[in-house]
Amino acid sequence: MVALPSFDIAGEVALVTGASSGIGRYFADLLAAAGARVALAARRTDRLAEAVGEIAAAGGTALALECDVTSRDSIAAALAAVEAGLGPPAILVNNAGVVVSKPFFEHTEADWDHVIDTNLKGAFMMAREFAHHLVERGRPGRIVNITSVLATHTIARVPAYLAAKAGLEHLTRGMAMELARYGIRVNALAPGYVETDFNRDFLRSEAGLRLAARVPMKRVGQPDDLGGALLFLVSPASAYVTGAVIAVDGGHGVAAI
Repeated sequence: MVALPSFDIAGEVALVTGASSGIGRYFADLLAAAGARVALAARRTDRLAEAVGEIAAAGGTALALECDVTSRDSIAAALAAVEAGLGPPAILVNNAGVVVSKPFFEHTEADWDHVIDTNLKGAFMMAREFAHHLVERGRPGRIVNITSVLATHTIARVPAYLAAKAGLEHLTRGMAMELARYGIRVNALAPGYVETDFNRDFLRSEAGLRLAARVPMKRVGQPDDLGGALLFLVSPASAYVTGAVIAVDGGHGVAAI
């Protein structure tokens, strides 16, 4: 009899950055529903208490953390708080990110630094400190970097975001190569256009509907379209997977658009 793959993460401790809204909030809810004890981290903490309360009301366990991924001290404090509050972390969903949208010639050095420092340098620092935390304790772990279909495709007005996500995708492969010896798997999830509070008005506008029509599946994604891929990457089902990038984009990445 063939053994079915296990997607069981019950009792695991997971840390999700950028968890105050959007897909980060969805990832935290999903992992909690799957039985993990989840730390929700963000610079904006005003919405975290509400999220933690809703997870608790649904029978889950969660912890709110203030964390700035551009600050090593903030990251170290967050990791210590996770271990003290929930136990040793085993899963990192490296989701924190920002975007600046304006024409190329209007992008300033400050705009560039803001996006790169959060989306690329911040993801690197978060992953490095998380991995170091695991290695010091002799524990295995899983890191999932959230990249984007825009790591390999282009649109106008977001040059720093394009560069950051492309860099993070390749960084994922380099980290996977170096950290495999420690039992730490590193993969990436690359969403296409996913509807959230941030972009809902645009995606439901005429321009957004035209964009959706160019996606082979003829629609933009919803956060729960990402759930299966994330659970695969953080669970024993993907035990021999590292350095992979899973696109969840309705075929956007393979379309001639």
